[in-house]
Amino acid sequence: MSHYWSRIVHSLTPYVPGEQPKIANLIKLNTNENPYGPSPRVIEAMQAELGDDLRLYPDPSSDRLRQAIADYYGLELNQVFVGNGSDEVLAHTFQGLLKQDKPLLFPDISYSFYPVYCGLYEVEYQQVPLGDDFAINIDDYLVENGGIIFPNPNAPTGRLLELGEIQKLLQKNTESVVVVDEAYIDFGGESAVGLINQYPNLLVIQTVSKSRSLAGIRVGYAMGNPDLIEALVRVKDSFNSYPLDRMAIVGATAAIQDVDYFRKTCDRVIASREEVTAELERLGFDVIPSAANFIFAAPSKISAQDLADELRERGIIVRYFNKPRIDQYLRITIGTDDQNRALISALQSIIPAG
Repeated sequence: MSHYWSRIVHSLTPYVPGEQPKIANLIKLNTNENPYGPSPRVIEAMQAELGDDLRLYPDPSSDRLRQAIADYYGLELNQVFVGNGSDEVLAHTFQGLLKQDKPLLFPDISYSFYPVYCGLYEVEYQQVPLGDDFAINIDDYLVENGGIIFPNPNAPTGRLLELGEIQKLLQKNTESVVVVDEAYIDFGGESAVGLINQYPNLLVIQTVSKSRSLAGIRVGYAMGNPDLIEALVRVKDSFNSYPLDRMAIVGATAAIQDVDYFRKTCDRVIASREEVTAELERLGFDVIPSAANFIFAAPSKISAQDLADELRERGIIVRYFNKPRIDQYLRITIGTDDQNRALISALQSIIPAG
């Protein structure tokens, strides 16, 4: 039936999400989900929303949620955009801001949805190689471009680009949009949100999926100059005026407002990450310094793919990317204390001592 497809469909290489297995009792450390549930306030807010009003459309602007985000980050309402997960926010960004006459720049090892969006929206792009240590060097981006985007911390490496380096980039790259994709920033980095009022070309994108334990309700948001936000609104209202349902709006609002719970769970993940990192290094892994809720590490005595297979045999799933430069690394999500102990125990049984 492919002769019925639109021209562009033939050329697409879709994104492949992390496996969501339907097998009971697996320890699932492959999709960077938070091991701890959302704030109890989230559940209460969503339960309260269950009622007759579900027959009514939600607020198309999600003003309640946008205001909560603006209040948390010290912004104005017109500096915040929300969408159906940060993936949708990114999609609107690619279409509304990053499709230019010059190529978009992003790292060669990065979020693998970026080239997918470029294919879908026919955006010309160039991938900029990371250093041998998987670090972003901002000098490599100081060339003519139609925009710059990178995750911070980067994914799948977890390595952080310090805020001072982002500011240097913004000072030198003033003619195109710089998008900082901060899905994991709350696990060890400093957000670039504080730079928004100084740099009108900065767009910061975040999500409630990771640090606020709400991957299941699909809410992401962008923060930036009102002119950038207006471009996203125009794309959104040409695509889907109601991207967030009533449950998502109230749930995400409650999550943003429960700051104590958010900080407590982030601190637990950070502490566990440091413990797992130390254990992996004792087992001979080369571990990339991580500021995320996952670790990117290469075993020294077994291939990464074989190790992923061995772990799966023991009921533990991690993410293996069969791609150039990183095919000897595994991305391992930080789990609960029990899950982390099970992981280390399994690794000790697989990897030969000495």
